[in-house]
Amino acid sequence: MSEQGERLQKVLAQAGVGSRREMEEWISAGRVTVNGEPATLGMRVVEGDVLRADKRTITVKAEAEQGLPRVLLYHKQEGEIVSRDDPERRTNVFDKLPKLRNQKWIAIGRLDYNTSGLLIFTTSGELANRLMHPRFEVEREYAVRLQGEMTPEQMRQMTKQGIELEDGLVKFDKLTDEGGEGFNHWYRLVLKEGRNRVVRRTFEALGLTVSRLMRVRFGIVNLPPSIKRGKMAELGEGEVGMILDWVGLSAEVATEVAAEDEPVQKAARGTAGKAPQRAETQQRKGGRTETGKGQARQGKVDAGKGRPRQVKAEAPRGRQGNKTKAGVKG
Repeated sequence: MSEQGERLQKVLAQAGVGSRREMEEWISAGRVTVNGEPATLGMRVVEGDVLRADKRTITVKAEAEQGLPRVLLYHKQEGEIVSRDDPERRTNVFDKLPKLRNQKWIAIGRLDYNTSGLLIFTTSGELANRLMHPRFEVEREYAVRLQGEMTPEQMRQMTKQGIELEDGLVKFDKLTDEGGEGFNHWYRLVLKEGRNRVVRRTFEALGLTVSRLMRVRFGIVNLPPSIKRGKMAELGEGEVGMILDWVGLSAEVATEVAAEDEPVQKAARGTAGKAPQRAETQQRKGGRTETGKGQARQGKVDAGKGRPRQVKAEAPRGRQGNKTKAGVKG
């Protein structure tokens, strides 16, 4: 932390209270105090300052005392919602997560009720923002099963011209035929946005019916085959550090407020993918990473211990192009 300190909303976001934008709203609404005094937008805080956001109290720490954020991978099942507030009281993914003290889990991207696959949770609001904000253009990869088969012209339209929806144009960055048997046919696609039900709506616009949709990758994080449906695994420090480096956050900046949390089983993970688009070019010290427009050096993280029982991941039948191994690559 510099001598001038860090912006208040940034520190709150890094502590997992919420996104920077949410924290700015909280500050404007008078819901945040610094050392007992009402906070103001633009305020900076330094080591030792005591912050209070609603019922949460956070003591600003020096960089040397700051730890890594926690990151969980969860294999969402169909029939679960990604929301803490549901009048229908359906099965909620947050109810299954480990309990935290003075922190909260932030979902990185949502999946709708009928979509399964990879969900990422973290205690760092800053990390969540880097992975979700549209300007970073982080890739999402899906396996989709259709009733019937696409024509070459439909595939070209989805990747070249794009499909016009009520909330704007959608264009897939990649779309590959994964084969299939009988009436069902599998495809794999990549896009860099997360609008509500965007994949289903794009296929529906061409009169195509999606019978199953599964997210298999988000950025450089793949859904490991070892995590079966409804189960989770926590990334190790090396894997978390690689993700922070990939999005342009140093391990020291992504603050974790110390807490005694319930342990979660760790597992090996793996992926491929492009680095997020950065608004400005950044040269990292020590020669580890040099990014320009988000291009990051690729390097594989070794598998950790404590791997869950191996199970088969739900994947397209037929050709297995674009198939990736479990792990984290950055």
